[in-house]
Amino acid sequence: MVFEPMVEMEIPELHDFLEQEFPQVVDELRIEALSVEAITVRLKVGDHHLRPGGTLGGPAMFMLADVSAYCIVLSRIGWRPLVVTTNAGIDFLRKPAAGRDLLCVASILKMGRELVVVEAKLFSEGQDAAVARANLTYHIPPEDRPQEVILYLNKQGAENAGN
Repeated sequence: MVFEPMVEMEIPELHDFLEQEFPQVVDELRIEALSVEAITVRLKVGDHHLRPGGTLGGPAMFMLADVSAYCIVLSRIGWRPLVVTTNAGIDFLRKPAAGRDLLCVASILKMGRELVVVEAKLFSEGQDAAVARANLTYHIPPEDRPQEVILYLNKQGAENAGN
């Protein structure tokens, strides 16, 4: 028997998820394409993403890679906000093109019951050469985690965000 992966969340559901769980990035990111194999997410580059010298900063590039990878994982397993990044590394390969949005193409390399390994490649819009490459690993919490624990963790996260 061959396992055929399926998309559990489509682009509209992923946008709804980001709007609810990550309102701080929802206006900066747009999911352009989604398939079982990959997701493409656009970062609408603004002045607040630039570092001295006018180049796109590493934190914005990492945020795009992380959110893109997170979304492809959710697209496969459904609405599970407690999926967490357990490992991440990024290689900055070349300077992003000035004045262009950044696109991230993320794909799942290995999907286990608890861990998912994702590769993300970032490109300046209109260019073929990657500007960065990231590898990210996510932990999928058990589905049977008591709802009280989930509500507590969500409340703690909201309280900590205010500090």
